[in-house]
Amino acid sequence: MPDITRILDIAAPPSRVWAQFAEPAGMRSWLADDLDIDLQRGGEYRMTGPDGTTITGTVLEIVPEGRLVLSWCEQDAGWRHPARLVFLLEAVTTGTRVTLRHDGFAGIGSPRWAAIEQAYVRGLAEHLVLEALAAAVGADVA
Repeated sequence: MPDITRILDIAAPPSRVWAQFAEPAGMRSWLADDLDIDLQRGGEYRMTGPDGTTITGTVLEIVPEGRLVLSWCEQDAGWRHPARLVFLLEAVTTGTRVTLRHDGFAGIGSPRWAAIEQAYVRGLAEHLVLEALAAAVGADVA
């Protein structure tokens, strides 16, 4: 199955959008209000997902104004290995194109991975994470 991807253009420069990724308080304002994250490569994080699931993982990659890659594991859901959550920022003429991508569900070690992946497809359409990011930036959707 393809990666689960959502793209949104935000009418603000990458530096302004990245400011919402650069500090835990900024990320809490749009991703999860209980997010506890050590924003450095190898840093751990914990948060509650929109459906009440506890999500844990590690910062795999952090490139200011470029990308943030997190391992992503639902606790107590039978996952033996994490998937990934990837945020990409790209400068465009209208501001910043932000891509949110969940990938790696086939490798989580659960026989239910395809159903889990489909639940994430539905969830990404329901939980408007990128719109919440745009609101936190204080910018319109381009």
